[in-house]
Amino acid sequence: MESAPTAAMTFAIPSTKAQARYRLLTRPTNPFSVPARGLAQRPPSRHPCIRAAIPRTKKEATVETVREQLENCYLLAGINYKGFTVKQFQELRKTFPESTKLIVAKNTLVYKALEGTPWETLKPCMKGMNVWLFVHTEEIPSAIKPYRDFQREKKLEDNDFTGAVFEGKFYGPDEFKKLETLPTRAEIYATLLGALKSPSSALVATLQAPARDLLLLLKAHIKNLEEQQALPQ
Repeated sequence: MESAPTAAMTFAIPSTKAQARYRLLTRPTNPFSVPARGLAQRPPSRHPCIRAAIPRTKKEATVETVREQLENCYLLAGINYKGFTVKQFQELRKTFPESTKLIVAKNTLVYKALEGTPWETLKPCMKGMNVWLFVHTEEIPSAIKPYRDFQREKKLEDNDFTGAVFEGKFYGPDEFKKLETLPTRAEIYATLLGALKSPSSALVATLQAPARDLLLLLKAHIKNLEEQQALPQ
């Protein structure tokens, strides 16, 4: 008769092992825990600084290239090249002589190279898509002409000059005619020699020309004298 209550008590109280097993099955998952397998399968992360250093190096190289092109540069101009095809751009490059360099670079990088120099006045061109024309010769009209011919041939009326700097002065698109009609070296010589041989009135008229034109004439005359002195006697 005493065994019945004992059996009932045993049935009412679950065992310690069962309780522990129950707690183990119903324990909530820790959101901050990481499975061991997940650590092994995670791909190696890349260092962000390495990825950022590559474009920064390219930017510095572009700025340095622009600064190198500014040496012995007489004119720097921007050309709107939006819509140019790769083939057109390659053909355009072939039309220029060795004294003229065509470079594609972002406006921000070009302006960074121009800051603090007389070329800084090119700032109005720093918008849109530009290709940059560096002219390393005093013959400005002949340096500009290849693009004018290319522009007419390919019917690229919208791809005009966006501006230029010559002798520290900015020339907008509507002023390019002045650059394209500058006198050549031969024309300067002819004008100066003609003035020296003509009556005094013609010489006075030449001397009364704008200061910039007179300066060009004097520079040409001085160079001519230097070349004559350098010739073997």
